[in-house]
Amino acid sequence: MQHHQSRMERMESPRRLPRWEWEQPQSPRGPHELYFKNLSKQKQKQVMEKNGNNRKLRVCVATCNRADYSKLAPIMFGIKAEPQFFELDVVVLGSHLIDDYGNTYRMIEQDDFDIHTRLHTIVRGEDEASMVESVGLALVKLPDVLNRLKPDIMIVHGDRFDALALATSAALMNIRILHIEGGEVSGTIDDSIRHAITKLAHYHVCCTRNAEQHLISMCEDHDRILLAGCPSYDKLLSSKKKDYMSIIRMWLGEGVKPKDYIVALQHPVTTDIKHSIKMFELTLDALISFNKMTLVLFPNIDAGSKEMVRVMRKKGVEHHPNFRAVKHVPFDQFIQLVAHAGCVIGNSSCGVREVGAFGTPVINLGTRQIGRETGENVLHVRDADTQDKILQALHLQFGKQYPCSKIYGDGNAVPRILKFLKSIDLQEPLQKKFCFPPVKENISQDIDHILETQSALAVDLGGTNLRVAIVSMKGEIVKKDTQLNPRTYQERIEVILKMCIEAASEAVNLNCRILGVGIGGGIIHQNELIHGSSFCAAELGHIMVALDGPECLCGSHGCLEAYASGIALQREAKKLHDEDSLLVGGMSVKKEEVVTAVHLIQAAKLGNPKAEHIIRTAGQALGLGVVNIMHTINPSLVILSGILASHYIDVVKEVIQQRALFSAQTVDVVVSDLVDPALLGAASMVLDYTTRRIY
Repeated sequence: MQHHQSRMERMESPRRLPRWEWEQPQSPRGPHELYFKNLSKQKQKQVMEKNGNNRKLRVCVATCNRADYSKLAPIMFGIKAEPQFFELDVVVLGSHLIDDYGNTYRMIEQDDFDIHTRLHTIVRGEDEASMVESVGLALVKLPDVLNRLKPDIMIVHGDRFDALALATSAALMNIRILHIEGGEVSGTIDDSIRHAITKLAHYHVCCTRNAEQHLISMCEDHDRILLAGCPSYDKLLSSKKKDYMSIIRMWLGEGVKPKDYIVALQHPVTTDIKHSIKMFELTLDALISFNKMTLVLFPNIDAGSKEMVRVMRKKGVEHHPNFRAVKHVPFDQFIQLVAHAGCVIGNSSCGVREVGAFGTPVINLGTRQIGRETGENVLHVRDADTQDKILQALHLQFGKQYPCSKIYGDGNAVPRILKFLKSIDLQEPLQKKFCFPPVKENISQDIDHILETQSALAVDLGGTNLRVAIVSMKGEIVKKDTQLNPRTYQERIEVILKMCIEAASEAVNLNCRILGVGIGGGIIHQNELIHGSSFCAAELGHIMVALDGPECLCGSHGCLEAYASGIALQREAKKLHDEDSLLVGGMSVKKEEVVTAVHLIQAAKLGNPKAEHIIRTAGQALGLGVVNIMHTINPSLVILSGILASHYIDVVKEVIQQRALFSAQTVDVVVSDLVDPALLGAASMVLDYTTRRIY
């Protein structure tokens, strides 16, 4: 009962760095590696023969602005370095050709690339309407260029409106599209544009494992997705200039030391222009108050940029002694500036992506990059609505040094991308294939989406009874079966298998979770379950509450489980029964009846002092465990669940008042009103992670 594994799911735990899809070439270490290496060579040879041995792949790279060129340039250099395989055509459009944004096409020429075509596609105005008109103008001009070039494949980057025009034109003209950085999540209209380009693109190069999973979830063909890492990291991780001081002096002036200046890069948020302009004004006020030398880059060409430039001039940024305002910094030099900055502030993707490679502190303002994967160097200030909040963030972050992050790449993206390009079969049908997951129509009239038809098989081995349940994605128990726990191991296995088979016959897209016996726990933070590094966070049952207590099933002594679990109470009930000390007036146990914790609870309710003492001791042990957790994570709410919870809660509250620190005593302790919480919890661990693989 296991999900189908695609070739893209051979990844390590999300707690570790991704293992990239194609590793650097190494000598084979065994017969299996040699076999797969030869298989790869044979496939590449077959593709070359299909495409014509002397036929070069004609690749068109279109770049629209300084940001996308920093990602595309490493690929362009790689293509240019292999003229026996590729022909490169470069098309330049967008803000590259505008003086107000630095005429950045010149850096492409300085990199010794021949620009085949320059297309002026920007309609000035810097508002929403002008963005739409710019897309329309590009759509009018691009067909003529693509007709002349006749590329085999066009490489499109990212999520800009210019890129949408490129992808639309190429798709309508039956030109294969390779999309760089698909599957990522951020704020503003960029998300919608990025995902729209994904649907138009035929091949995908993604930078992170999460992005890869998003593409798979969007029904893209697994075989056309490459997890390569970000191409810019190839340059970032190999860039170790010793003359960075001259670069700092060039842009910030004499006397400025490394780690003693700030780089600010902020853009308008197209879905909330007014608020983003106000936030930019507050940022400049905070930087003026912070009184550190700051390099401020002009915003991009999105709607609202003109108003942001007006704010800069209103604040006198261009003439302020603590500011250097620039339209563009060459990428090689920009790398050195952010690598040695005391802090980077703003809302550019550069801050949450590239800067992490150096461990430079970053302050990410607002919602423009909401959803991006970030390293620990990034401090998010979502509600940057006052100068004081931004100033506080500057005081917290400035001058710190964090570990370098490789979330977005390991420095070997370009070799993987070139190998991927060589593997493209031009004889393969152009029409895209989408990998839609199967849907079982008769599961429910109200459920018509695969995620809603996921179901989990939860098995509870606990105590007296065995329980099996099918739980739907909505958290509803569709089917449940309860049977007495047999005495022998063989009988137990036979009963469990029979129960599972019967339950599974009514499930669709099944996954399984088996509960053991004892006391468990869960820590919920911001609506997410905290798992820990190896999925054993909040193992409350094995907190030590006594040094010389009874033996636990784990082999230790004094664990909470040894006092307060159902098995522990059943053990004590059997002892009392064997001593003829369990039954009181109003109770009876048949000869063949199994003595359980229920009998102990019943005896305590009817006034059996020994049973009362056992229940109270168990409640005190649970209370001590809860106090330990409270002192560790200081929760706002403690929820007790299970059939014993109502019998423990008063004693637990009493222990908290006696043993917890005064500041922790105000925590609310309640009993869960869920039916079968253990089965529902087990199912949720499966259903919440239906697309993840943990090894």
